[in-house]
Amino acid sequence: MIKVGLILGIAGACRTDELVDLTVDDIEDVGSSLIVKIPNTKTKIPRIFVVTDVGNMLELFRKYLSLRPPHVKHKRLFLYYKAGKCSSQPVGKNTMGKIPSVVASYLKLPDVACYTGHCLRRSSATLLADAGVDITTIKRHAGWKSTTVAEGYVENSIENKTKIANQVLVGTTTSAITKTVNVSESNIPSNINFENCTNVTFNLNVNK
Repeated sequence: MIKVGLILGIAGACRTDELVDLTVDDIEDVGSSLIVKIPNTKTKIPRIFVVTDVGNMLELFRKYLSLRPPHVKHKRLFLYYKAGKCSSQPVGKNTMGKIPSVVASYLKLPDVACYTGHCLRRSSATLLADAGVDITTIKRHAGWKSTTVAEGYVENSIENKTKIANQVLVGTTTSAITKTVNVSESNIPSNINFENCTNVTFNLNVNK
C-alpha cells in the first residue's frame, strides 16, 4: 500500500484526501501506462495524470490490485494490508497521511514527524520545478488556481538557484561566432576538435 500510495501521490501531486478517495474505477490500465482520474479536488478542478512504467511501477500497482479480496463490496482503491494479505477495510486519512514519515524513517532522515501527507504533493511540484517546467504546466498538473503558489516552487528550486549562481559567478557567453570552412575532396580533415563550446550549430552545405 505504501509503495503504490507513494507512486500515485508523487506522480499526480495528490492531496491525502484525493488518495483516500481513489477508487478502482478511477484508474485505467492501458498496458504501457496507467491513466488516473481525480474527479473530486479541493479546488473543484478534476485532474487526470499518467503513470508510466518507470522502475516497475506498473508491476507494483498490478501486484497490489491482484491482492484485492473478491468479496470487497466498496470500490475504494487502498485497503489495509496485514499478515501478507489485504483486508476489506479501506485505508483512512491518518494512515495515508503517514506514508511520507514512514518513508523518511526507512531512509533514516532526521525530524521524521515533519514529513506529513502534503510532502507527496510538494515533492511532485518540486521535481517539476527542478526539471525546468514552466509555471503554467505546474499549475495545471497540481490543479492550483493561484499562480503565486506555483511560482514559489520555481523560485525555491535548487536546480534554478544553481543555474542562477553559475550565471552570476561564472558568467555566460551569448555572442555568436561564425566560422566558414571550405572543404574539398582533396583536403578533407581527418578530425575536427571543439573545446569549451555550448549551443553549437553546424550548417553543412554540399555543392556538387
